Amino acid sequence: MAQVYVSIGSNIRPEQNVRAAVRALRARYRNLSVSPVYRSESVGFDGDDFLNLVVGFDTDLEPMALAEELRELENVQGRVRGGEKYSARTLDLDILTYDDRVLRQGRLVLPRDEITRYAFVLRPLVDLAGERLHPELGESFASLWARFDAAGQPMEPVELDFDAAD
Repeated sequence: MAQVYVSIGSNIRPEQNVRAAVRALRARYRNLSVSPVYRSESVGFDGDDFLNLVVGFDTDLEPMALAEELRELENVQGRVRGGEKYSARTLDLDILTYDDRVLRQGRLVLPRDEITRYAFVLRPLVDLAGERLHPELGESFASLWARFDAAGQPMEPVELDFDAAD
């Protein structure tokens, strides 16, 4: 079994889509841990704010198979592909880490570069796995966060009831 961390983001019906993603992942991965949810501004385009969080779980799927499973979950939530890289999303699911693997295989890059670039990825990852080490940098995620300049990336924690009806 591999320990994985996955980022979840949405800015189209974000409460509904984030809840649906967490429910689907809980149904598949009983040991799902869930970070706090953060609201942040869209990055790279003018759009509605995103809700972002990170989940962690164990899986026996290989990285590419897990990526395909997550892609299908995005599709179920109405994800439209083929547009601009930075655009509004019903659901965005990205594998951040897969155990300590370092992998470059097509679109799948592990660990995900966004960990060290975006507060909305690193902060919730720290909430779940602050003491774990970044597979390439060898530093804890908490240490990376302590040095992270989040001044230009405002975000705020928000309450989201994952059991609420949509």
